[in-house]
Amino acid sequence: MGAGPAGVYAADILTKSDVDVRIDLFEKLPAPYGLVRYGVAPDHPRIKGIVGALQKVLDKPSVRFFGNVEYGVDIKLDDLRSLYDAVIFSTGASCDRPLDIPGIDLPGSYGAADFVSWYDGHPDVPRTWPLTATSVAVLGVGNVALDVARILAKTADELLVTEIPANVHEGLASSPVTDVHVFGRRGPAQAKFTPLELRELDHSPSVEVIVHAEGIEFDEASLAAIRSDKQVSMIVKTLQEWAIRDVGTRPRRLHLHFLEAPVEVLGSDRVVGLRTETQELTGDGNVRGTGVFTDWDVQAVY
Repeated sequence: MGAGPAGVYAADILTKSDVDVRIDLFEKLPAPYGLVRYGVAPDHPRIKGIVGALQKVLDKPSVRFFGNVEYGVDIKLDDLRSLYDAVIFSTGASCDRPLDIPGIDLPGSYGAADFVSWYDGHPDVPRTWPLTATSVAVLGVGNVALDVARILAKTADELLVTEIPANVHEGLASSPVTDVHVFGRRGPAQAKFTPLELRELDHSPSVEVIVHAEGIEFDEASLAAIRSDKQVSMIVKTLQEWAIRDVGTRPRRLHLHFLEAPVEVLGSDRVVGLRTETQELTGDGNVRGTGVFTDWDVQAVY
């Protein structure tokens, strides 16, 4: 159940085993490939190229694909048990984990999964997206956060060389955004994005990447991670170099803030700001609040 990368890879492993096996892949959506199709940003053709490898698995004579089949509605566990020797569930996590802070449910506050589904043309989401904010906050410092921030900050025409859906280009073209602020609760050595994803932020001719130096701090655990992990070292080196360079004149700005934890989304009828608390490292890579709060003038939070 589920024909995303996990389901297809499971099928591939089974076809390479010593067992004479036949595999049926059932998928709720009309097409396979899950997150590769509907979770990877359109300006990442290298990652979307994984589809080629997945297609080779589906081409095997012992593997069949059935789309538009929803588990629990069109087919149930008793049906599967009566027809198959084994069942694998590879349905993934389709929803965002809620962030428990005041104001998070205000209009103008969005889960990343919904926005990613929109710009990737997922068939179950609306064709339009309310892009009305000039200043936006993105909470988190993983690869998805960077994808969201990059798509928000880039001009729509920069994405025309990708497989961006026409309705997404139209929506992004009308966006008035000038500043995207990315907030990480911990320090740069604890960031969860990859070096390649980070460096890609700086490739756009229309986006100035600004690292706010006050969050570039390290404790004993951070220094140990830098020494022992090449990926962490590369990320920290890039962030340090960006933090000390002069700010350029590109028309849009993407800000990276570390050691700032979101504590409240501000507003009564809709988002009008974000309040964060400055954090300090505790020596083991974790953080604690300092009691210093900052209100950021943003009109949307992701």
